[in-house]
Amino acid sequence: MNLAEVAARAAELTDERQLADLRRAADEELEAAARSEDFRMRAVAYRAVGQLRFRQKTELLRRGLEDESPACRGSALLSLEALSRDHAGVVNGVRPLLHTLANADPNHTVRRMAVLALKNGSPQPDTLVLLEHIAESDEEDKELRAAAKRVVEVLKKKSRSRPK
Repeated sequence: MNLAEVAARAAELTDERQLADLRRAADEELEAAARSEDFRMRAVAYRAVGQLRFRQKTELLRRGLEDESPACRGSALLSLEALSRDHAGVVNGVRPLLHTLANADPNHTVRRMAVLALKNGSPQPDTLVLLEHIAESDEEDKELRAAAKRVVEVLKKKSRSRPK
């Protein structure tokens, strides 16, 4: 099986033991694909991290967030968002990079995806200020503003429900 097939298979698995075996089998191919000269191979690798639920590869995702290709940054963001749904630390560990992507990435889709990934992190004041600025800016894309507004609402709700 190639990496894309392995990742698709992983998405179907619920047995953690089988998933761990699949991760071990794909580990070297995943690393090699992430170092490929071909952006399409790198994008598949970054996306596979999330599909394999491979939390040990968050540093690999960091590299993906800094990749020159918008497709690779987007794939890394998809995986980061998936891995962080139950683990805010995944987002919190790359928060400054997500802020940069959300605020200044040249690709609007990547910016929107970075905003959406921030919803899974903890509600930090600097994140709220950035997202409120994006949501209120007339210079920003309509979809980006809407996404930022939704994420601000989610993060504010999280902060109100946190035990003090």
